Amino acid sequence: MTAQRARRGTPAAPRTAGPPEGVVADEIIEIAVRTGLPRMTARVHVDLLLSEDGRRTAAELARRLNVSPASVSVTVNQLVEHGYVRRERDPRWRRDVYVVDDEAWYHSGVINARQTLEAARAALAGAEAYGPESPVGQRMGKAGAFLERICLDQIESADHWRALLA
Repeated sequence: MTAQRARRGTPAAPRTAGPPEGVVADEIIEIAVRTGLPRMTARVHVDLLLSEDGRRTAAELARRLNVSPASVSVTVNQLVEHGYVRRERDPRWRRDVYVVDDEAWYHSGVINARQTLEAARAALAGAEAYGPESPVGQRMGKAGAFLERICLDQIESADHWRALLA
């Protein structure tokens, strides 16, 4: 009897009320993948978003997602670069903790807009280089002006509505 009880394992903890985490996570991951985010990046980001305090170590992410620590490291670096996550150092354990918070939405939106703004300004410079009257110059000038305007509007809007995240 003791051997049989040992094989049964420990009972799962009771689930709390609310949406099933797996269903919510899967839906958000699929949406992120359709918008162009790599699946592993989406999985790590969603796991952080759905964590109670928005914090996990690399070891926790690797264990929860059943992936290698190297995969987590590469993925988290991409998320940090794009402003979705920030890295904090845990002085007690000398390890990194990855954090997603409300400000991440602001930072990622502004970082994205600034990167696109660089492309817009490169297109405007290209328009000048080809000559504003040439077909290439006109095409690049229109694209650059359009992208520059929407990026500046996005940054302005993000600054204006940032208080909603507080």
